[in-house]
Amino acid sequence: MSTYNPYENMLNTLDAAANQLGLTRNDYEVIRHPERELKVSIPLQLDNGDVKVYEGYRCQHSTIRGSAKGGLRFHPDADENEVRALAAWMTIKNAIANLPYGGGKGGIKVDPKTLSIRELERLTRNFTRRIAPIIGVNTDVPAPDVNTNGQVMSWIVDEYSTLKGEWSPGVVTGKPIEVGGSLGRNEATGRGCLIALQTYLEREHLDLSKMAVAVQGFGNVGSVGALLISRAGGKVVGIGDVNNAYYKADGIDVEAAYVYANSHGRSLDGYTEEGLTIIGHEELLDLDVDVLYLAALENQVNADNMKNIKARIILEGANGPLTNDADAYFTEKGTTIIPDVLANGGGVVVSYYEWVQNKAGFYWSEEEVNERLKVNMQNSFNAVWEIKEKYNVPSRLAAYMLALQRLTAAIKLHGYNC
Repeated sequence: MSTYNPYENMLNTLDAAANQLGLTRNDYEVIRHPERELKVSIPLQLDNGDVKVYEGYRCQHSTIRGSAKGGLRFHPDADENEVRALAAWMTIKNAIANLPYGGGKGGIKVDPKTLSIRELERLTRNFTRRIAPIIGVNTDVPAPDVNTNGQVMSWIVDEYSTLKGEWSPGVVTGKPIEVGGSLGRNEATGRGCLIALQTYLEREHLDLSKMAVAVQGFGNVGSVGALLISRAGGKVVGIGDVNNAYYKADGIDVEAAYVYANSHGRSLDGYTEEGLTIIGHEELLDLDVDVLYLAALENQVNADNMKNIKARIILEGANGPLTNDADAYFTEKGTTIIPDVLANGGGVVVSYYEWVQNKAGFYWSEEEVNERLKVNMQNSFNAVWEIKEKYNVPSRLAAYMLALQRLTAAIKLHGYNC
């Protein structure tokens, strides 16, 4: 799958959505092109005195509906094309959630596991100084993503605030509570995935307690989602991360796995429980389950493995886990897809709540955050499904159609399509 291009994947779906809505290219041409892309070199002196230079990126895909918004990932495979696609997906996702944001994304091409904590801090601060001219509370607001967390966000806030000469907690979201974070933010993406799944099951009069679930990916999105699905009655029979995958027919103790992973650097390596079997990563995807919860990276299910998938429902916690080929195959097969731009929107919804709380200087209870999230996710889901049923189109296409309706309305008001 070396020819896979995630941005082209996004554009193909965008064009199909526009065609369904009867839009011309003039109506949405500005959405097909990122507004700004920054590539920076980040020097880092390692603890041993050696100097290495890393590549960093920040893409602001669209600010038509508000400040650019999207995460920062630290990963050895990060590059401009991936960041561009992820930024575009954030534009779509934020429009679906009806948030006053556009889309952005960024990252550093690095394996953070090879760095000490002090090296990681220096790299983060150096990166912040280089992107500081284009980020800001009212311009572009980063957040955690793959291999970044609240600590990384804290370093960014501290460095940015030092540069600006004023405390600026709203420059990023996903922060620890002690530096302006929001209650409920850490669990928000996984919780949003659960709400999306439950909303679908309620519409179809299906019972989660009678369903088997397999989970690919056990970082924040995968582990929290798996934990909440289990607590809601679902039977999680398969879990896996980059190191290992596990299967247990009568259900894995997700509470124990969650505690283990969080106390071992977000890794399941070495986890055991009675009756647990180690399986291959492809075997995990191929399990005969009701729900396959994809919470790892993009391009996980493609033309090479899609025909082995047996799940009746695919819940996309990761961004872009299905290629266009796989998407078309599952649509033809009748598999239900709860698409990424809808399902995993909980993180950015609560990021918005965090940003609002930072700007107001007034903070909400966790119950209020979770209730607002539930209402937003249900409203977004129902709006997408109404379009799906009205136009008789696949769920992903319906989600893009909803986003395009909102984006093109903003474009016309701005006058960008003159």
